[in-house]
Order: sequence, then C-alpha cells, then structure tokens
Amino acid sequence: VLRCLGIPTRVITNFNSAHDKNLNLSIDKYIDMSGNNLHLSEDSVWNFHVWNESWFIRRDLGSFYDGWQVLDATPQEKSKGIYQCGPASTRAIKEGDVNLDYDSPFVFAAVNADCVTWIRYSKKRKERIYSDTRKIGKFISTKAVGTNSRVDVTANYKYPEVKEISFKISYSQYKNSLVDDRKILVTAV
Repeated sequence: VLRCLGIPTRVITNFNSAHDKNLNLSIDKYIDMSGNNLHLSEDSVWNFHVWNESWFIRRDLGSFYDGWQVLDATPQEKSKGIYQCGPASTRAIKEGDVNLDYDSPFVFAAVNADCVTWIRYSKKRKERIYSDTRKIGKFISTKAVGTNSRVDVTANYKYPEVKEISFKISYSQYKNSLVDDRKILVTAV
C-alpha cells in the first residue's frame, strides 16, 4: 500500500529475532539448581521475523530520526492497547533510543537483546549465570533492487559486535597489571 502511495518501502528479514514480551531488553531463561527449565518467562527467540521499512521524514521526532522506519504488519503484542508496531526509526534502534514512542524498545530487543540465563534459588533470589550478547539480530537483510541478491542492512540497526581477543599472560603479569590499575581483558585459555 505504501509503495502505491509513492513511499519507498522494502521488506526486512531479521534472523535470530528476539521476542521480548516484558520489554526489559533481554531474553530471559530461568533454570533451577539442577538445570531444569522453569518456564517463568514468555520471551523467545524466533528463527527469523519479517517486517517492512518505509522512508519517512519524522517531524514528530526530529530530523535526526528521518529515514527508514520499521512497520510490522504482523505485530504479536499490543502497543497502546492495539496490535500495532511502528513506525520505529532504524536510527533510534541503532542508537539505543528505546524511550521513544512507536515500539522502539520492542524493535531494539528484536535485533539486539541479550540472552540471559538465570538460576532461580527461591522466589526472591536469582543469579545471572550466562549472558550472550551476540546471538540476536543476525544477517538483517532485504532484497536488492532489480536483482534477487540479498543486501545486508544489519549496520542500519546495530553497531558491529565487539570481538574478544584471547591471549596468554603469566599470573605475575596479570597481578602487576592490577596493581598498576591498568584495565585488560583476560580470557581463560
């Protein structure tokens, strides 16, 4: 419909798409001390999810947010009392501006949520035991104009993931670095 009105529109596919039901920007899994899933969260990760983007000028949000806007014709959650999603600025999603209207936190989580595993010891006590910051939002794609080629638009939604560098150092070097108050990343090798 938007293309018929002359508004540039394209289909977007997000692989490993998070469905953050409680809008806490993470996909939470709870297990007991034996490792059994407790099914306490309605969050999920879908193999993929598809939505549309359309090119709008955003007078309501300011020119910083002009450009591609996410519109989901198949929303799974209510937004302001009705099933709708968008228009959420892809620029807002990339910058983490999740306090804007039009479902920015939901779309941000779909492409950039952390997958967190918790051990639940009691109703009042839980402990985070694992967090995967790279699983969600892979190969965000659209079709190229005039061909059947895939165009990767992941960079429109999120900054590149930081890569950890593994290296070996002796314990004395590590200890000295702490004494010198230098910050280093140490990965067990």
